[in-house]
Amino acid sequence: MRDRPESWPVHEVEDVWSGPAPFSVRRDIISAPARPDLTFGRLVIDHPGAVIVLALDDDDRALVVEQYRHPPQMRLVELPAGLLDVPGEDPILTAQRELLEEGAHTADEWTHLLTAYPTPGLSAEKHVYYVARGLHHVPDRGGFELHHEEADMTLSWVPLDDLVAGVLDGRLADGPLALAVMTYRMRGY
Repeated sequence: MRDRPESWPVHEVEDVWSGPAPFSVRRDIISAPARPDLTFGRLVIDHPGAVIVLALDDDDRALVVEQYRHPPQMRLVELPAGLLDVPGEDPILTAQRELLEEGAHTADEWTHLLTAYPTPGLSAEKHVYYVARGLHHVPDRGGFELHHEEADMTLSWVPLDDLVAGVLDGRLADGPLALAVMTYRMRGY
């Protein structure tokens, strides 16, 4: 069993919203291939996607960020991550940049962990996950300056086992963090 590309007919597209955010919203009027006369609307969030980095040191501690997120009104424990907002850029380059900017580290080894669509009912947003090892601290973040919520972000090193336990008992609820640490653990690394 595997996912496969498929595209249903789009009869009309209405731009619902666009602005300074890294996404826009549209409404597609579509139909099933077997019933082209029966149309219906679907809202679509156009989002560039993101990378998530599970950066692990030699003691299997993960580099995590704690950051305020306004929509859930929570300070979440997360992994370094960022938008795929440079058109045509290879996701591994985005991941390397985000680890430097958010995590103040570079890595010698990069391994693709998984790729997932977090909300396929609303968006084609794709998350690409990497494991980074052979870490090196870069105190000045390569000259990157943190703004807004990122300026209040803190970094910590947390044993991977503690993150797995936190996900399983509900103390840690960030979806990308949960997917990354559980996938890593299930793969037996």
